[in-house]
Amino acid sequence: MPEVIVRKGEPIDRALKRLKNKLDAEGIMDEVRRLRAFETPNQKVRRKAKANAKRIKMKFRFNS
Repeated sequence: MPEVIVRKGEPIDRALKRLKNKLDAEGIMDEVRRLRAFETPNQKVRRKAKANAKRIKMKFRFNS
């Protein structure tokens, strides 16, 4: 579980932004949104295809 330590004199909104960035980087918010409602089989296939395309794109980008 990501955690953010609020530094002395740091505004709360800045600490919340750092927390949000950590949650986005780990994909926690995407998973919460996905589990919140029922996902049809078609939506599941599209989500997995999109993730696979992104994975292939990153693999190609960093290996060339």
